[in-house]
Amino acid sequence: MLTILGFAMIATFLVLIMMKKMSPIAALVLIPALFCVFVGKGAKLGDYVIEGVTSLAPTAAMLMFAIVYFGVMIDVGLFDPVVRGILKFAKADPMRIVVGTAILAAIVSLDGDGSTTFMITVSAMYPLYKRLKMSLVVMTGVAAMANGVMNTLPWGGPTARAATALKLDASDIFVPMIPALAVGLLGVFVLSYVLGMRERKRLGVLTLGEVLVEEKVEETETVLVGAGSGKSGTGKAAVSTGGSGSGTDAEDDEAGDAERFQVLDPDRPTLRPKLYWFNALLTVALLTCMIMEWLPIPVLFLLGAALALTVNFPHIPDQKARLAAHADNVLNVSGMVFAAAVFTGVLQGTGMVDHMARWMVDVIPDGMGPHMALVTGVLSLPLTYFMSNDGFYFGVLPVLAEAGAAHGVTPLEMARASLVGQPLHMSSPLVPAVYVLVGMAKVEFGDHTRFVVKWAALTCLVILGAGILFGII
Repeated sequence: MLTILGFAMIATFLVLIMMKKMSPIAALVLIPALFCVFVGKGAKLGDYVIEGVTSLAPTAAMLMFAIVYFGVMIDVGLFDPVVRGILKFAKADPMRIVVGTAILAAIVSLDGDGSTTFMITVSAMYPLYKRLKMSLVVMTGVAAMANGVMNTLPWGGPTARAATALKLDASDIFVPMIPALAVGLLGVFVLSYVLGMRERKRLGVLTLGEVLVEEKVEETETVLVGAGSGKSGTGKAAVSTGGSGSGTDAEDDEAGDAERFQVLDPDRPTLRPKLYWFNALLTVALLTCMIMEWLPIPVLFLLGAALALTVNFPHIPDQKARLAAHADNVLNVSGMVFAAAVFTGVLQGTGMVDHMARWMVDVIPDGMGPHMALVTGVLSLPLTYFMSNDGFYFGVLPVLAEAGAAHGVTPLEMARASLVGQPLHMSSPLVPAVYVLVGMAKVEFGDHTRFVVKWAALTCLVILGAGILFGII
C-alpha cells in the first residue's frame, strides 16, 4: 500500500506542476501533507517535516549565502571577462550560444557544486537569450544536463556516496568511468548543437550590428512615444546610429559591435576594477577550500559572502543595497528548499521510499541477475529522479549490490552503473540547485521538466551504452 501511495504522491506532484495547476512550493508542501493523512500518519506530520527541515537546513543556508556571494561577484565585475569571451565566440548565432552554454556549464561544474554552476551560467547567458528571443528552457536544459554529467566527479557527491555505501575507493569507481562520461558529455555538446540549429532555424542568424540596431530602434521608439511624439522616422535614426558608417572590413565592424554589445552594463556603479584580483583570488580560495573539504560548504559561503561584502562595499548602506538586490533570489530558492524538506520528510518518515525501493528490487526477474549492473544503470534514472541521492545510494544501492554479488557482479560495476542517472537527477524536483537554475532564468519548473526529461534520459542512456561498450559496466 505504501508503495502505491508513494508513486501516487510523486505522480500527483509532477502532474500538477507540469500542468501549472499549483506552484512548486505549494505542491511540495500540500501534496505530501495530504498523502501523510492518507497513510494514517497525519499525527506525525510535524515530526516528519521538522526532520526534513533539519536535514536540509545546511543546504538552504549554503544556497542563501552562495547566491549573495556570487551575486556580489557579478555586481563587481568578476565574470565580465567570461561573458565577453563567450560573446566573442557566440556572436549573435543561436547555435553558438547554446553550445557556449553547454561548454560554460561543464567548465564551471568542475567546482562540484550545482548551484554555483547555475548561478554563473545563467548570469552570463541569460541576457543573450533574452536579447535574441531564444528559448530559455533550452538554456536551463542544456546547463542541467552538462552539470549532471560533471556531477559525477569524486567531489561532486554521487561518487563519494557510492564509495561510502559500498566501502570502495572513489577513484576506483570514477577513473574507469571517464571514457563513458566523456562520451556522455560529448553527447550533451552534440545535443546542444542540434538544439542550437533548431533555434537558428527558428530565429535566423543576426550580426551583432543588426542586434544593436534593433535594440536602438526599440529604445528610440520608447523614448519618443513617451514624449508624445509619433513613431515616424525613428527607425531611420536608429539605423544610422547603430550602423558602422565606415569602410572598414566586416570583421572589424563585428569586433567593434562586440565591444558595444554588452550583456552586463560596463558602467554600472557596483563595478570594482581595482579589486578584481582580490575577488578572483577569494573565489579561487573559496572553491579550493570547498574541493578540499577544509570547512563545511555553508560555513565557507557564509564567510565568503561576509568578506566579499565588507571589502567591496565598506559602507553599510551599500551592503544593504546589495543584499536587497539579491533578496528575491534568496527568498525563492530558500523557500523552495524548505518546501522540498516537507516532501522528502514525508517520503522518508512514512516509509514510502523504503517500500518503493524494495518493490523495485523485487520486480527484477531472476534471469536478470547476471546483468544487475545494467539493471542498476537503468533503475538509476527513475530512482535518482524520484528520491534524493542519499536515499538512492545509501538505501537502494546496497540492496542492489547484494543481489548482484549473488550472481557474480562486482560492487565496482554496480557503483559505476549507479552514476548513470545523474544527468536526469539534476532536474529532479528534490534537487535544490534546480530551483536556482529555473529561478534565475525566470523559467517555470514545469516547462523546464517537460523539455529536459526526454533529453536528459537520452544522455543517461548514452553513458550507459558507452559503459557497456567499453566493458566498464
